[in-house]
Parts: sequence; C-alpha cells; structure tokens
Amino acid sequence: MSVDLAGFLGVVLLAYLVPGPDFLVILRSAGEHPATGRAAALGAQTGLCVHMLAAAAGLSLIATRSPVVYDSIKLLGAAYLVYLGTRAVLTARRHHARKTATDHPDNRTAPPGPNEPARGRWRAGFTEGLLTNVLNPKAALFFLSILPQFVHGDGSPAQQIFLLGTLDILIGVPYWFALVAVAARLRALLARPKIRHRWELTTGWLFIAIGLGIATTS
Repeated sequence: MSVDLAGFLGVVLLAYLVPGPDFLVILRSAGEHPATGRAAALGAQTGLCVHMLAAAAGLSLIATRSPVVYDSIKLLGAAYLVYLGTRAVLTARRHHARKTATDHPDNRTAPPGPNEPARGRWRAGFTEGLLTNVLNPKAALFFLSILPQFVHGDGSPAQQIFLLGTLDILIGVPYWFALVAVAARLRALLARPKIRHRWELTTGWLFIAIGLGIATTS
C-alpha cells in the first residue's frame, strides 16, 4: 500500500492552522478550564474518527450525493453553533448583570457558588467538541474529497483512507493540546470581569456568525 504522505501532511497542517468551528470551541473551552479544553480537543478528534469511518464505508459519498441528507447535516451543525453562541452571549450578559447588582453599594457580594465537578467539565467539553465536529459537513467533505487525492490505486482505498485519517487525528491531538496550553496561560487575564465579559460576547457572536454562514452557503 502506497500513499503520498508528504503532500497529505502538508494539507493537514494547513487545515489545522486555518481557524474554524473546532478551533473556536477548543479555545473557548480552554479559557474556562484546561481540562475542559483538552476534553473538547479529544471530542473533536473523536468526531474525525466518525467522519473517517463513514468515508471508508462510503457513507459520506451517499450523504454528499443526497442534497436532503447533506443539507440536513449542514443545518443541524449551523443550528448547534448558533445555540453555542447564543448561550455564550446570554451567559455573558447574565454575569455582567449579576456583577453590576453585587457591586451596587446597597447590595452585599454573594459568596461564590461551588465549582463544577471535574467530571462535569470534562463531559461538557468533550460533548461540545464532538458535536461541533460531527455536525460540520466540511469535515465530512475533507475525508471524502481531499483524502482520495492521496490514495493510490494499487491498494485498498478503505485501508488507505483509514491510514491517512488516523494520521490526521494523531497530528491534531498535540496541536490542540498546545493551543490549550497557550490558552491556559491566559486564564488569569480572562478571569478579569471586563475582559471575561468581552471574551464571552466575542466568542458567542463568532459562533453565531459561523453558524449563520454555514446555513446560508450553498
């Protein structure tokens, strides 16, 4: 079995360097907690496993040749991103309103609530990363349209797609973890109320914009 590894690795690295929904989800999750960011990264890579297996089995071909199936996946993914963005915007406004109320001289500062358990943070991050990737039709198209260009006819296409997809997934894990490490160093900065408020609003509106962009593109 022979594949064009050099060309494929170049395309994969370029794809990871271009920010997309996965990048935004992992970065935002890492800003909440490093463990949440790593969980989101593993969730996104698990989503790639789903796309890889679907492409190897030919399911992605069926989806892309059926406008109804493809459009349904696209709209579901767009709706999920809009949901994440709306939730982030509402959370930012709620936190801002709460801080404004507690800073009023007539009010006393309420004691902070308990932190979310580590297991809950991990589950939430993993789920967001997984759903964002699985519902992203561009990820499916990557495995369907890009990978076959590096597959040779002297071997099993399914096996070659599986090999290339596995390399893609393995390359992404250290890349995302490095991004999480960088974001973790900014947690102290993001902990400042004003910066945190602006960060949540910015990421929230970006989610909404990306979701609407996916929904409206043909």
